[in-house]
Amino acid sequence: MTLAASIAVSIILTNIFMEVFSAGLNVPGLMVAVLMPLVLGGPMLFYLTLRHEQLRHANRQLELLANTDWLTDCLNRGAFTKRVLADLKRRAVSATSDGAALLIIDADDFKQVNDRFGHQQGDAALKLMADTIRSSVRASDLVGRMGGEEFGVYLVGADPGTADQVAERIRHAVASLQFSPHDTACPLSVSIGGATFARCADFNDLYRLADQRLYQAKSHGRDRVDMMQAA
Repeated sequence: MTLAASIAVSIILTNIFMEVFSAGLNVPGLMVAVLMPLVLGGPMLFYLTLRHEQLRHANRQLELLANTDWLTDCLNRGAFTKRVLADLKRRAVSATSDGAALLIIDADDFKQVNDRFGHQQGDAALKLMADTIRSSVRASDLVGRMGGEEFGVYLVGADPGTADQVAERIRHAVASLQFSPHDTACPLSVSIGGATFARCADFNDLYRLADQRLYQAKSHGRDRVDMMQAA
């Protein structure tokens, strides 16, 4: 469209010049009027299109960096919370009654990993656990690092039974990991607290309830899942 407009303008201007300086627009003049925008405008249009795509890619990368935890490639706390809030708002507007669940996952005795093997190996363990959590849920579910060795998982459309199965799958998968820093076996485990709901819910209430269940799982021996259904 832009190139066609340039050709039209070129023809008009060429016609004006030819009327002023000669007997009007002739065949050579018409050819020049058509070819000049093609010769000059084509490469310029290609360059501008390329730069536009490069800018879009750069903006996508910046957005990704702003929303992603630097260590684990999970959503960071802010991005995770924002996306959960958006889904809760969608549910409230549409009055949907399908289930959902918030899981809070915390690595057990993780300070010992850092103390025994150093923070570099501790980071490696966190990456391994994050990968395991993501591989245990669907692509439509949300996984975020809430801070330190704590992760959040938001299960879209999950009823209490499904949420409990997913939580147990995550717990079992982490417990099955083979983590051996410096050729020394180091078992890993997580405790999981969760809150499920079927209708509208408040994020702060869900987080508080899930965190309470996490505390119960920790106090009852760790490497456990403790779930509840929010009112």
